[in-house]
Amino acid sequence: MRLRNSFLYSVSALTLLGSASAFAQEAAPAAGVEQLEEVVVTGIRQSLERAAEIKRESAQVVDSIVAEDIGKFPDATTAAALQRVPGVQVTVGANNEVQGVLIRGLGDILTTLDGREIFSTTGRGFAVQDLPAEALSRVDVIKSSTSNLIEGGIAGVTDLRLHKPFNFNERTFVATARANYPDNVDEVNPQFGFLATDRWDVGNGEIGALLNVTWYKNDFDRPISFVAERRSLVGAPHGETGVLAPNTFGGLNDYGWYERPQANLAIQWQATDNLEVYLDGLYAGYRDEQQSAFVATPFFFAETQLESLEVDESRCFLSRVTPGGFNPNLNDLGRKDAEGNPDPNFDTDTLCNMESARFSNVRGLTSTQAKKQDVDNYLGAIGFKWNNGPTSVKFDTAYQRSEREFSNVIVDIGKHITVDIDTDVNEGGMTWHPGNPLGTEGGWFLRNGLNQNFEESTGELWQTRLDFRHELDGAFGFIRAVEAGVRYADRSALFEQAQLNVGAPGGDLATSLDGLPLPADFLVRSPGIDRINNGASVLLPNPDYLRSAAGRDVLRQIYGAPTGNPAFQPQRRFDASEDTYAAYFQLDYSVPVGGLTIDGLIGARPTRTERHIEGAGVVNDVVVPRIADTTDTEVLPNASARIDFNNGFQARASYAKTMRRPEFNALNPGLNYIVATNPSVINSGNAGNPNLKSQISDSYDATLEYYFGPSMVSAAVYYRDLKDRVITAPNTETIDGIDYNISRPRNVGAATLQGIEVSGQTFFDFLPGAWSGFGAFANYTYADTEVKGDDVLAGFPLQGVSKDNFTVGLLYDKLGVSGRLVYTARSRYYDADMTGTNVARPIEADRVNDLEYIPTVLNYVRPGGRLDFSIGYDITDAIRVDVGGSNILRNRYKSYFDVDWLNRDFRYDDTIYTLGVRVRM
Repeated sequence: MRLRNSFLYSVSALTLLGSASAFAQEAAPAAGVEQLEEVVVTGIRQSLERAAEIKRESAQVVDSIVAEDIGKFPDATTAAALQRVPGVQVTVGANNEVQGVLIRGLGDILTTLDGREIFSTTGRGFAVQDLPAEALSRVDVIKSSTSNLIEGGIAGVTDLRLHKPFNFNERTFVATARANYPDNVDEVNPQFGFLATDRWDVGNGEIGALLNVTWYKNDFDRPISFVAERRSLVGAPHGETGVLAPNTFGGLNDYGWYERPQANLAIQWQATDNLEVYLDGLYAGYRDEQQSAFVATPFFFAETQLESLEVDESRCFLSRVTPGGFNPNLNDLGRKDAEGNPDPNFDTDTLCNMESARFSNVRGLTSTQAKKQDVDNYLGAIGFKWNNGPTSVKFDTAYQRSEREFSNVIVDIGKHITVDIDTDVNEGGMTWHPGNPLGTEGGWFLRNGLNQNFEESTGELWQTRLDFRHELDGAFGFIRAVEAGVRYADRSALFEQAQLNVGAPGGDLATSLDGLPLPADFLVRSPGIDRINNGASVLLPNPDYLRSAAGRDVLRQIYGAPTGNPAFQPQRRFDASEDTYAAYFQLDYSVPVGGLTIDGLIGARPTRTERHIEGAGVVNDVVVPRIADTTDTEVLPNASARIDFNNGFQARASYAKTMRRPEFNALNPGLNYIVATNPSVINSGNAGNPNLKSQISDSYDATLEYYFGPSMVSAAVYYRDLKDRVITAPNTETIDGIDYNISRPRNVGAATLQGIEVSGQTFFDFLPGAWSGFGAFANYTYADTEVKGDDVLAGFPLQGVSKDNFTVGLLYDKLGVSGRLVYTARSRYYDADMTGTNVARPIEADRVNDLEYIPTVLNYVRPGGRLDFSIGYDITDAIRVDVGGSNILRNRYKSYFDVDWLNRDFRYDDTIYTLGVRVRM
């Protein structure tokens, strides 16, 4: 049996059938349904046909993406490929990788690797970009739940599948090489992969072995400009009423490199006709050295002068304003006079947008955040599959360890400069520094302080499961099979951190760099940002020096900090252990009705979680240990039905109750905070909430599907009723007389999620000759979400959810040529709740004096879309070449504060071109 290696591209599966898998690693067929074999499928047409078959025969509501050939996934990363799936939305990370996968608007996804739970360090989820797409044979996005599936994903399950030796019927060697060219960096980056597999007869049995190794390294640069949080210009030193101005204007480049080594090994032994024993191993690593190079010009220091000002009086709103120009927080609103009467600390003003201005004597700043990160994921598993007639038993036990080390050292420098700004240019801001003083030698001083952050985190998981299925062969009427199983998981998570901020000697802008014991190359040039000085570079501290042990110690001596890395702090540590027990029982049924058949599943999964977590807080400068023990018990039922009309039409309906356990860092009973050395930055901290409840979802799905030849169309409706949704947001808290923005997670009560998914695919066989190789696909998802209850976000949609999301693609597959041109777009969404911060905001006139009301402020991301292409040619049966490009229309991330003319970020997402070759023997 050869490897089924097909590229399934963006096909809506939404498929729920009569039989669930007896083991999540490998779906068992329903009675009367032929098992889908793993076979080699090359070309886009065959892969789409195969995709429709998988969709039609799957046990749950599933969308699949399958590699077009060995080492040929449809996109450079798993997350990039997933964005084509109906109902899936993604974001772009600081290193320009597509990440942040949401399924139908929710990020609470359980990730499995060949059916086993997999995670990243102390989190619940797994960063799918940490497993290179080249290593994968297939990814299933499971949107509905059945009792045999591991609990933990209210959004769904993403199952990553690796190649296995028994999927090949002959010795196979495949080598791939690719050159990737990111336009922002203007460098060529290497990518390599190798797979070798063979099978041998041994006595009455057979053994197969497979080794797959991949590696790639990427340079990246992601320029960003930002117009910071707004405040009234009444704040000192300006005293101008009625003007809404940014606290600062700036930008940054996230740039550097990262690499991802990966290796996986699989051994299968068919010991007898009835028994297969297997062994799996995986290593997936991540390394990076990157830096955030900041440029900032804050406008509210005492010596800063406002030289000129233009205000747009058509863009105004009513706002509360404190004497400092901010929005009042709860402390301001709750203030009382000497007699105990309300004496809130704010005035009311109509604020109009500062369109442009010139400020002089501004404390210009450049800053280097020098970061280094190492991540290692190890997983090993062993198990067996035994079949004897109608009975099958599967056993699997696995161990995973995930480790992460991270460091970040920050040094700021600056000088006084003049700044011109424009807050509204093509949905973003722009700034100019006459003479580019931040890009010239001389006159530099230390600013703010030396900030150090060191983290280590480790997660471990032992998981064991036993699954049973017995076919009844009509012995009990409409019950076709009985399925049952048990699972035990022992999870631990340890996080340790040290943060140490030390102010600049003598204070801000008091110590000149001249004369300090620093090397001649301490200042280096950063990449430019188009919207700051028209892309001119600036000087900033050398990130390599900040990453070196010797350089750090020199800086520590300058700032008066102890040499050596600071010790981990108990108030920034948590240690968690968690035991999970689960079982399931499920019936596979089939009922004849009027010449048709209705089949499906009915089952339940009881689960119990016992958790112990240790943290610490600081009370009156004393570290106080805090311990929390919790126990949760849930029963998760499911029921489904499918009717096949025997003419290509199928209809399905399902219900399932699903759950998501809180993140370990959210459960941490400790509290930590830190005073910022930068006076333009608000003091901050974070705290956990050991009383967080698991999120629960009642999930309903219904689909109608039609298959005709190589084509299909599908429509689906879904509804999710969510309870105890967890949201983390900052609020102002006063500790020892100092205000901090403390971020705490909370359950927001309830939320609803409902929507429609429509998709289709076809090839134009009716066209003559080479034209018949063309095809097309498209999908559209509508997601309507709303937070319920009395939370501050009640009435708003869920964070990160676009209401509209669509993909359209043109395909070609004939005469050895295959290609695709695909456009994916999403409507606006918000990615941050800023309500608890001090940003100025609109307020209704009749609520100004409501001292318990703080208007909600959200950071919205404007609509956007990405156009990608790839085209390949088979030179021979063994050699294939291809070229491709992602984001070729140069989509940008653009955001705004609550009101669409309050521009915030303008981020330059990269365009990447690729050239690759694959050799198969």
